[in-house]
Amino acid sequence: MLKKLTALAFGAILLAGCDTMGESVAAGAGIGAGVAAATGGDPVAGGIIGAAGGYYCGTSSNC
Repeated sequence: MLKKLTALAFGAILLAGCDTMGESVAAGAGIGAGVAAATGGDPVAGGIIGAAGGYYCGTSSNC
């Protein structure tokens, strides 16, 4: 559980520093795939979910 929380916190910090939509989506996909692989999940599904999260972060003011 601690590994997942640490990875999510690290991902949020990285996404906050993105300037463009492409950077947000790419960083989200990379972070999602990395977290999924580190926690025993499917990296492809993690990348897709991470890309969606990066898109949301890039289009909203929540990040």
